[in-house]
Amino acid sequence: MKKTIIYTLALSLGSVAFCQTTIETLVADFERAKALSLEYVEAMPEDKFNYRPTEGVRSFAEQFLHASQGTIGLVSNGTGADRIYADSNLEKDEALQSKKEVKRMVAESFDFAISSIKQMDESSFGEIVERGPFKITRLAWVQKAHEHISHHRGQAAVYLRMNGVVPPQYKLF
Repeated sequence: MKKTIIYTLALSLGSVAFCQTTIETLVADFERAKALSLEYVEAMPEDKFNYRPTEGVRSFAEQFLHASQGTIGLVSNGTGADRIYADSNLEKDEALQSKKEVKRMVAESFDFAISSIKQMDESSFGEIVERGPFKITRLAWVQKAHEHISHHRGQAAVYLRMNGVVPPQYKLF
């Protein structure tokens, strides 16, 4: 019985250690998300960047500019890095609405995220960071950034399809 308990405990601890999120896995996730996001931006024809499926929703360009600003802000909350474009509203900046500028902002937001994550100390993952009504761990803020870009990229897939463009293939690994 004692050996069974020890064996079960060892397997459980090994599984927890094996599943632990690391800087390396976060960076790989964000690098993959960057590549896929840029493929989405590239797939949309230049003349459709102001396309919106209905009034009252973001245009294609605004989706990615909003997602870029969210990536910067959420990762900054988690990593403690100084937020770039803190005094700007990227999605409302008319100078950023072109395909070229959206690609630049998407790349820059991911480069900021990846660089900031690489500078994190994994021992800080569990520290609580409070922003507004939210009190979550540093790791959770970074994971929320990844979730946020995935959400908006999913919306952008519909925009692509409504314009006769097949969205790029998802990159699970």
